[in-house]
Amino acid sequence: MIEAHATARGIRTSAQKAGLVCALIRGKGVNQALATLQFTRKTIARELAKVLRSAVANAQQKDGFGGDVERLYVAACYANQGTSMKRVRPAPMGRAFRVTKRTAHLTVQVAERPLKIARVAEETDATATKGSRPRRSAAAGSTTEKKTTATKKAATAKA
Repeated sequence: MIEAHATARGIRTSAQKAGLVCALIRGKGVNQALATLQFTRKTIARELAKVLRSAVANAQQKDGFGGDVERLYVAACYANQGTSMKRVRPAPMGRAFRVTKRTAHLTVQVAERPLKIARVAEETDATATKGSRPRRSAAAGSTTEKKTTATKKAATAKA
């Protein structure tokens, strides 16, 4: 089983904000994770997509890689706090306020699923991405069924 990781250090965002986006892709397949990051409306998503692509490229360079990117998934994704830049902001009456500009270290680790589990995961991903809700059965209290049975009863009573 192949594992690879990539790290981007000193990205200009807080680790807390980056961790929210990391939680979106953790445990997903690589293609699904890239699609999620593409449509996420956070600035850090672009940087995280770069790191994910780099981790996939690192996995492809390893000896023993099967060549199937579909089997790769995001095994770990986290953001650690980096160095904070301290800046001074002018304040009223000659004072100065300290501003901390935070940075983060983004790490993405990808791993290769075993062949048997990869097929099951693809099937569950395909059913999960369809986006359709399960339909309510007629026995669950549909009003149209009540109307039709009432009209049937009325029709049989007239006859």
